[in-house]
Amino acid sequence: MSEYDNRYLDSPLKYVKGVGENRAKLFSKLGIYTLGDIIHYFPRDYEDRSVFKPILEASDGEPITVRVRFVTGITETRPRRNLSIQKAMVTDGASLMNVTWFNQGYVKQNIDISREYVFFGTVRRVGSRVEIHNPVFEEADQSGNLTGRIVPVYPLTKGITQNILRKILRNALDAASDKIVDILPTGFRHKYRLAEAVFSYEQIHFPTSMENMEMARRRLVFEELLLLQLGLSSIKGTNSGQSGIRFSPVDISPLLNALPFKLTPAQERVFEEIRSDMESERRMNRLIQGDVGSGKTILAVLAMYIAASSGYQSAFMVPTEILAEQHYRTIAPLFEKFDIKVGLLTGGLKKKEKEAIKKEAEEERLDVIIGTHAVLGDSTMFGNLGLVITDEQHRFGVRQRARLSQKGENPDLLVMTATPIPRTLALVLYGDLDVSIVDSLPPGRKPIKTYVVDESMRDRIYQFIRKNIAEGRQAYIVCPLVEESDELEVESATGLVEKIRDDALKGLRVGLIHGRMKSAEKDDIMRRFSRGELDVLVSTTVIEVGVNVPNANIMVIENAERFGLAQLHQLRGRVGRGSHQSYCILFNQGKSEISRQRMEIMAKSNDGFVIAEKDLELRGPGDVFGVRQHGLPEFRIANLYRDMDVLKDVQKAAREIVSGNLLEKDEAWRPLARRVELMVRKKLQDLSMN
Repeated sequence: MSEYDNRYLDSPLKYVKGVGENRAKLFSKLGIYTLGDIIHYFPRDYEDRSVFKPILEASDGEPITVRVRFVTGITETRPRRNLSIQKAMVTDGASLMNVTWFNQGYVKQNIDISREYVFFGTVRRVGSRVEIHNPVFEEADQSGNLTGRIVPVYPLTKGITQNILRKILRNALDAASDKIVDILPTGFRHKYRLAEAVFSYEQIHFPTSMENMEMARRRLVFEELLLLQLGLSSIKGTNSGQSGIRFSPVDISPLLNALPFKLTPAQERVFEEIRSDMESERRMNRLIQGDVGSGKTILAVLAMYIAASSGYQSAFMVPTEILAEQHYRTIAPLFEKFDIKVGLLTGGLKKKEKEAIKKEAEEERLDVIIGTHAVLGDSTMFGNLGLVITDEQHRFGVRQRARLSQKGENPDLLVMTATPIPRTLALVLYGDLDVSIVDSLPPGRKPIKTYVVDESMRDRIYQFIRKNIAEGRQAYIVCPLVEESDELEVESATGLVEKIRDDALKGLRVGLIHGRMKSAEKDDIMRRFSRGELDVLVSTTVIEVGVNVPNANIMVIENAERFGLAQLHQLRGRVGRGSHQSYCILFNQGKSEISRQRMEIMAKSNDGFVIAEKDLELRGPGDVFGVRQHGLPEFRIANLYRDMDVLKDVQKAAREIVSGNLLEKDEAWRPLARRVELMVRKKLQDLSMN
């Protein structure tokens, strides 16, 4: 995104030639409101209509551009109501081709069969006969608008056609080209082989060759990623420059000796990074990434122990009441031995109980508060908050962790996630945080056995569930939908419960939980399952995060092809928490090759990072998390899988710019500096921890 005369490029789209009030409303559905917005509305694909080919050489299913004359007139038939068919025969001088249009009566009036035309469309070969359906056409002596060139293809909305969008984009670029200032200095562009800005906008929308389009795309991707990296670096710089709390060096051996296990080398390494942050003068902003079951919670416990031993309070925020209660039940008895007082604050508590906990927190009679988003409430105050920890950080979004940070004076911040993110992606998404990775599991954990099955195995799976429940275990069954859908042939949670209660799993105690239930109802079902009062829990993905029932050893996922790999891995992580062998069974109804590949990855790997890399490769970055990152701008042109090489160049360039302080001291970098400033202020303000 280049630096413009913003008063001009921020002008409403309705003033662009060909738009007006009514079309501006349609464009708003695409997120396009201004002249600048439409210039940044990049094509999703291209059709190369520039290569002419003889009819004889065209293969079945191949798009071709061909220059033709009419051999016959255009006939029209109406085989049934609401269907008209227009037909003609054409020749390129060497071969004949049948042309068919459907419901396009205007072609008879608009085509002069005595003139030469250029057609573009997909060839169909039936025996020796060659056909083309609904071709794009224009007169040969006027070609170059719809045919004879590379044509961009855009995502659309009702009422806006490709032709309308292209014409308006042409008008927008003509109006804006002299307003675009290149924000990248000439020497820097040459070093990283980047095209000029005006050339790039022109060639991304109206390429004169595929080579020029690729050059333009590389420049625009580079610029988009560079702005994000520099924006995040500037926030990180602000945060890391912030003086934080300097916690006292603390002997943690009493706590370690009280644990029933030893830390893994990965846990020890990450804890030393946390300890170093806490003992320094700068404020900690650290992300702990670790696969399901890697032991991140104990790292939070160690950090809270340091805070309490130094006289500060900690807030530990988690996404569900069940998880908050689980943590409370584990942590409170452990801390009691060291006279560290722990309180639980969730939405489900009675008003009187909540008020009592809040009062104790404010009066510093509690050292640790464990809770859900209730901890964020304006009425929750802390006497001396020194450490903020959020678990499953992506569930909260950056706004909420910022809000929690404001409850103390620059408290240290630790965020944790069990959603494995490819390392390269983590550098982009968490550029404002230092990243630590717990990359090994505690010893003795049995890998979960994963099987991919189809409908023919259903009866055997139900028998297997019965056998395990008879041995005292429990099972989850996860469905993609809450209720039956007319449009989708997938299993729903409510539908499946009705079927299995009366049939396949009759006699077993079957519970149902889904996102449309009230929180209290969901929590009640989960508690009953945790206490072993239910044998089978049928659920939607609400159990994806933060449920710990060691006795459950079977996870069945219906229509597994409808979930992302990272999400499947999270669901699988709900089992394998006890001493019994655990199983994950994926019902795959998908017929595609990509579906088969994805299921194969799940069956072969228990490593969340390997799975996340594959998910990124197969589905793209937008879906890796199952939810989008709040506060992060969506990429307009960059694709973090396809553009990994560009990202590496960008990270190198960003390091040079930041370490050389170029944005501050060199006038040639002022346009880029202004652009980063604007982006941080407008787009990334929610990422700031201030």
